[in-house]
Amino acid sequence: MMQVLSPEEMTVSYKLSPMSFESTADLLDASELSLTDYGWKLQPEAQKTLMMGLSLQQDGCNVLVLGTPGSGRAGLTLAAMKASAMTGIDTTLTDLVALYDFSQQSCANYIKLPAGLGAQLRTVMESFIKSLVAEMQQWVDANGQVNFSQAETWLEERVDGLRSQLSSAKLSPFFNLIKPEVLGYLQAWQQVGSEGDSGTDGLVNDGFLSRFRVNLLVDQRANLTSGIKQPVVEDKDPGFAALFGMLETAAGESAQWPEFLRLRAGSVHQADGGMLLLHLRDLMQDEGNGSALLEKLYRLMRNREVQIEDWANHAQQGAGGNRHGALPVHVKIVMIASREDYYDCLEAQPDFFDFFPVKVEFEDRVAATLDNYAWVAGYIARKCQQQVMPHFTSAAVNVLLQFMHRLEEDQGRISTRFVHLDQLMHESAAVAAEARLVTDAHVKQALSARLLRQQFFETQIRDSIIDNELLIQVHGSVVGQVNGLTHIELGDASFGSPIRITARCYPGRSGVINIDREVNMSGPTHDKGIYILQNWLSASFWALAPLSLNASLVFEQEYNGVEGDSASCAELFALLSALTGLPIKQGMAVTGALNQFGEVMPIGGVNEKIEGYFRVCQALGLNGEQGVIIPKRNQRHLLLDETVVTAVNNGMFKIIAIDHVLEGIAHLTDCEAGVQEADGTYQGDTLMARAQAALASYRQTLERNQARMAYIQQQQDHQHF
Repeated sequence: MMQVLSPEEMTVSYKLSPMSFESTADLLDASELSLTDYGWKLQPEAQKTLMMGLSLQQDGCNVLVLGTPGSGRAGLTLAAMKASAMTGIDTTLTDLVALYDFSQQSCANYIKLPAGLGAQLRTVMESFIKSLVAEMQQWVDANGQVNFSQAETWLEERVDGLRSQLSSAKLSPFFNLIKPEVLGYLQAWQQVGSEGDSGTDGLVNDGFLSRFRVNLLVDQRANLTSGIKQPVVEDKDPGFAALFGMLETAAGESAQWPEFLRLRAGSVHQADGGMLLLHLRDLMQDEGNGSALLEKLYRLMRNREVQIEDWANHAQQGAGGNRHGALPVHVKIVMIASREDYYDCLEAQPDFFDFFPVKVEFEDRVAATLDNYAWVAGYIARKCQQQVMPHFTSAAVNVLLQFMHRLEEDQGRISTRFVHLDQLMHESAAVAAEARLVTDAHVKQALSARLLRQQFFETQIRDSIIDNELLIQVHGSVVGQVNGLTHIELGDASFGSPIRITARCYPGRSGVINIDREVNMSGPTHDKGIYILQNWLSASFWALAPLSLNASLVFEQEYNGVEGDSASCAELFALLSALTGLPIKQGMAVTGALNQFGEVMPIGGVNEKIEGYFRVCQALGLNGEQGVIIPKRNQRHLLLDETVVTAVNNGMFKIIAIDHVLEGIAHLTDCEAGVQEADGTYQGDTLMARAQAALASYRQTLERNQARMAYIQQQQDHQHF
C-alpha cells in the first residue's frame, strides 16, 4: 500500500537515545580500552580469525585480510601482528650477514646469526682489518721480504681472539680461512714486489682487505631490546628491490668493492622468522611489474627461498644469471586487499591465493545497537585524546552517529569506515576553533561547509533549471511528462538532479521505442528496464494482445547517455499518462525500478536524489505540492538532511513510498488504478480501464486503416487489370 512518510521515518535522529555523558572526556575515565580495542569491538569475528591465522606456525599459512579501504583493516591488522609478535611463540631473532665466499670469488656466503651477533661481528672485523693494516708494515723488511713466521704467529693469535669473542660454529669456516688468505696474499705481493723493487708500495690493498668486511644485511638489535619475539615488517612501497633485496650498482668508491658488500636486503629478509604486511593493490598497480611481482612472491611462498638479484641488469642476465644463490626464508605474509582487487587477482592468477588458507573478512557495516553506539563513542573519545582535539558533547556524538548511518545509507546499520569519521571530527574541531567542546552545531556546520564545497556541478545544473535552459517543471500537471531523478557521482561530489521524461503514444505495431537506445545513448541496464516495462504492459493487457501500439520514450535534454533501471517506473508513468490522457502532477518526482510483476524495486542514491530535487523545488518555489515517490523497500535507507525533514514536518514537501507501480500512477493522476478481472479486462472509470479503451481504440483505428489500404490496393489492381 502507498504510504506518506512521517518525518520520523526519514532519519535516525529520533531513534538515537540520548548519551549518558556530558562529553567524550567522561568516557576516558570509565574505560581503559585503547583506540585499537574500540576498533576491534566492531570487528569481533575478524579479530578472532586474524589471531587464529597469526598463531599458525606451519609454512604456507599466510593470511588474507579483506575489507573496504578506510575501515581500519590495515591499522588493526598491524596492531594485531605486533601484539602476536610480543606474546606469541618464542622464535630466535636472527641477523643476516653476507661474507666473502673464498671458495667462489665474487659470490656471497650468507650466514644467519643470533640477534646482535651480526653487528658485533662487523665491529670486530673492522677492528681486525685496522690492526692488520698496521701490522703488515712491520712484517716487511727493507728488502721487501715478508717475515712469514711473524705474520703467521700474529694471525693465529688474532684469529683465536676472534673465535673467543664470537663463539659461533657458523663462523668457524670463515675464521679458518683468514690466515691462509692473508699469507697467500703476502706471498703474491712479495713475488710482484721483489720483481718491481717497490718496497712496501701497494702492500695495503683495499680490494683485498674488503674481503674480510661484513655486510650486515639484517640487524635485529632493535627488536631484541624491545622484547619482540618475531620481526614484524610493513612494506608500504613494495617493488623488486624493496621486497627481495638488490645488488647496488658499482659507482665511486664502491666500484672497487667485492659484490657481496653491495648486496642490500629487502623486506622479505627483514621479516625472516616473522611476519610481513603487504597491500595487494601496491603489488598489482606497480607500473609494468605488477604481474611479475606477484609471480616472484608466488615463487617465494612455494619455494620458501629468495635470491638477491641485480635488478638493473636482470633482463640481460637471464636464467641462471644470479651468482649469489638462494637464501631460505620463513615469512608469514599478511596481505591486505579490497574485495575488488582480490577477485581481479584471483581471475588473473587463480593459484596465487592457494598459499592464503586463512581469510579475514572486515565488516563494512555493523548493526546499529546501543553497544555499537557506545563503542563508537569510546573510539571518538580516544581519538580526541590521541589527536589532542577538543572533546565532543553527547549531542555532537549523536550527529556523528547519524553521519555513520548516512555513509551506509541504512537506518539499521552504521558504517565502519572510520577514516570518514576521523575527517569529519577534524573538520568539526576546526569549526569549533577555541571552544572547549565540539557541539552538535559545530558538526552540522562542518557538514554544511562540506556540502557547499561539493556543490559546484549541482549548482551549475540547478542554475540552468532556474534560467529555464534545462526544462524542469515543478508546478501544475502535464500529460505524458514526469520528473525522473538521476544520481550523479563526480569524484567526492555525489548529488541527485531531476530530469524530464516524456512519452508519446499512437496506433501501430512497433511497441515501445526507447529513443535513447535507438541512438546508442543508453546502457544495457537501462535497456533491460525498458524491456521489462514493455512486457509488463503486454501482460497487463493480455486480453488485447498483441497490442496495437507505437510508443516513444525519451530523457529530454540528456546528451551524456543513460544507464541504470531506476527510472523505469517514471518511464511507465509517462507512458500510461500519454496512453490515457490523464495529466501527471509535475511537483512529484519519481524514482524506482520495475520488475515484471509491477513490484517496485529499491534503487541507490535515494538520499541524494531526494535532497537534490528538494533544492530545485526550493529554488523554484515550494507550495506543498512537491515531493518524491520512492520504493517502499528504500524506506530504511532514508537519512535525509535536516532541511528536508523540517520541510516535510511543515507540510511543504512529501515523500511517498510505494510497493506497486499502480499505487504511484494512481497518486500522480488522482485516478484509481483499477483491478484486472479474470478475463483480463478492467472495469469502471479507472486508469487501467482508460488505458485499455485507448489500446482498443488504437486497434480499431489500425484495423480501419489496414482495411482502407487494402481497399485502395484492390481498386488499383482492378484498374490495372
